[in-house]
Amino acid sequence: MTLRERAAALKANSYALYLASRNPRTPAAVRWLCLAIIAYLLSPIDLIPDFIPVIGYLDDIILLPLAIALVIRMIPDDIWHACKQQAAEELAISSPYTRWVTITITAIWLVLAGCLILLCWRWLNSQ
Repeated sequence: MTLRERAAALKANSYALYLASRNPRTPAAVRWLCLAIIAYLLSPIDLIPDFIPVIGYLDDIILLPLAIALVIRMIPDDIWHACKQQAAEELAISSPYTRWVTITITAIWLVLAGCLILLCWRWLNSQ
């Protein structure tokens, strides 16, 4: 399996996990685990920072796929297959909103980073 195929599978499985977390037939504990994994995927903060040589990518390469595989096993088969099918169908459709969502999220992060820099600048000047 190539890296591009693995990335596509990760994207599809992540979206299927999101769909499974919204399914009322999914057990509550599994829903929370799905949401935790999705939040970790979307978060810019890693368990092991990426700037640490070699082990920095350990969570992205090994721990995250293992966590996803574990949660997939906890989801009932019929629910998982339905969510996987729905994810494949929805990801096949190109949405005009994808670009705007990306722009909006990037803008929010840039504004937050600017606010943080401004706060640090004011703090350093007040010293």
